[in-house]
Amino acid sequence: MITRRSLIVVVALAGLAMLAACSAKPRIPKTFLSDRQLNLEKFFEGKTVAYGQFQDVLGNVPRRFTVDIVGTWDGETLTLVEDFIYDDGATEQRIWTLTKTGEDTWTGTAPGVLGTASGVERGDTFNWIYKIDLPVKDGTMRVNFDDWMWLLSDDRLLNRAYVSRYGVRLGEVILYFEKK
Repeated sequence: MITRRSLIVVVALAGLAMLAACSAKPRIPKTFLSDRQLNLEKFFEGKTVAYGQFQDVLGNVPRRFTVDIVGTWDGETLTLVEDFIYDDGATEQRIWTLTKTGEDTWTGTAPGVLGTASGVERGDTFNWIYKIDLPVKDGTMRVNFDDWMWLLSDDRLLNRAYVSRYGVRLGEVILYFEKK
């Protein structure tokens, strides 16, 4: 026997699944909107600041943050020291170690990242994929990130990251990077 409560739950879950299915993610383009060439090691070397927020699939914005980034490039490895300051006063530091593995490919690691992140840089676009145990109030939550970055100008980069768990989209992180 189907109860009214179970029917409501089924309809709500079906609605969320349809909502998630309707929002497509970007792809590495065959043609580009600009002739700019993103060069991660050049863009992130030195000081950069990012402003961002997380938005869930229902449109709520539960968290905003600023990230101060110091990048060093030694000719083989790009190290990014990211200092997060959240709007609620919480802080976090993440240190990425990225290695250029080909003309347009990268791998990387950071504490909390499971395995190795991988990325493809093409034209003004960069796609970065990884799984991470993300810090939350009561511990960590294992999520997948599908990061997309677009070079807007020599000193500005837009980032949209799709965050999912068990194949279900939880929301998106929108970041705006600016060289200092």
